[in-house]
Amino acid sequence: MEHAGEAVIAAEEFAAAAFDLDGVVTDTASVHAAAWKRTFDDFLRSRSRTAGGPFVPFELRGDYLAHVDGRPRLEGVRSFLASRGIELPEERPGADARAMTVAALGDRKERYFLDYVRTYGVTAYPSTLALLAALRRAGIATAIVSASRNCAAIVETAGAAGLFDVRVDGGDAERLGLPGKPDPALLTEAARRMGAPHARTAVVEDSLAGVDAGARGGFGLVVGVDRSGQAAELLAHGAGVVVSDPAELAVAGVRR
Repeated sequence: MEHAGEAVIAAEEFAAAAFDLDGVVTDTASVHAAAWKRTFDDFLRSRSRTAGGPFVPFELRGDYLAHVDGRPRLEGVRSFLASRGIELPEERPGADARAMTVAALGDRKERYFLDYVRTYGVTAYPSTLALLAALRRAGIATAIVSASRNCAAIVETAGAAGLFDVRVDGGDAERLGLPGKPDPALLTEAARRMGAPHARTAVVEDSLAGVDAGARGGFGLVVGVDRSGQAAELLAHGAGVVVSDPAELAVAGVRR
């Protein structure tokens, strides 16, 4: 089964909608992927030279989608390293500041990502902005939900801050002790802040971890946005409908 066709977010059925940031609202998923690849390829190449063995690069489709897409940064590092049978300490042990750690790899990836954003800026998808505006006209509350601590700055830079009633991001996750996707905790917090039950909240995600979180949380509609040819995987992980672009989502009615 490929794309499941048009989905309708009806105001009489849904009180709220929660959107992922990267790849759904902003065209930053590809930037994250490139930053991850640069980070892990540098590490793997260096490890191959010092420890021996072949250099097997980080794969943008297989490794990125399976291990880091949609996850908090350090969880992504741990997941990918585990897939290669590599164990690293969480923090620098102090005695040797040059030692590679999970935290160091996460920091390196963050620097690469922010360097790109500062240099080239951030672009929001016009179709997603149009959908958000239509939802708000229909009286449906909207939330941006992301594991990124840079969420507020990215949304502001993209000119989309005024389209969201609620923001739940990496800062909230740290402050409240909320686990990242595929755990539904961030989405649950967004629904709570919007005052909407899960059954009357739609979730729009592009990552496998994100649709998994929506399905686990029992949300009324889980929409998978397929920009990378993984429609079947999104459906298998819990998406109720898969679209190529948010423009395929229709908004019907107006909440009283």
